[in-house]
Amino acid sequence: KTILSTADAPAAIGPYSQAVRSGEALYCSGQLGIDPATGKLPEGVAAQTEQSLKNIRALLAAAGAGIENVVKTTVFITNMADFPLVNAEYSKVFAENPPARSCVAVKELPLGGLVEIEVLAVV
Repeated sequence: KTILSTADAPAAIGPYSQAVRSGEALYCSGQLGIDPATGKLPEGVAAQTEQSLKNIRALLAAAGAGIENVVKTTVFITNMADFPLVNAEYSKVFAENPPARSCVAVKELPLGGLVEIEVLAVV
């Protein structure tokens, strides 16, 4: 396995890797909507979803991949009522050739995040 990291996505906030490549599989750890430049979460679930997806793009780029390589996503949200807002931002990125997806409501996320997205890609 190969550990991948990039300064263009937030640093891990615990003992885990930003992403791990094993063969053709790229496993990206869940990305909160943290802005890597400021280390802060933007206000609102739509802005956090947009930033989470930017962070995912940065991790994919570090592996020489793109959004088209994503085959599965898992979306964690703290309020299922926010699903339409999350889905609107998500569909801007995955409008064409969308990957398989799960969406789960959770009690809370690290740092008070409202959404976290993890991806599996084939590179």
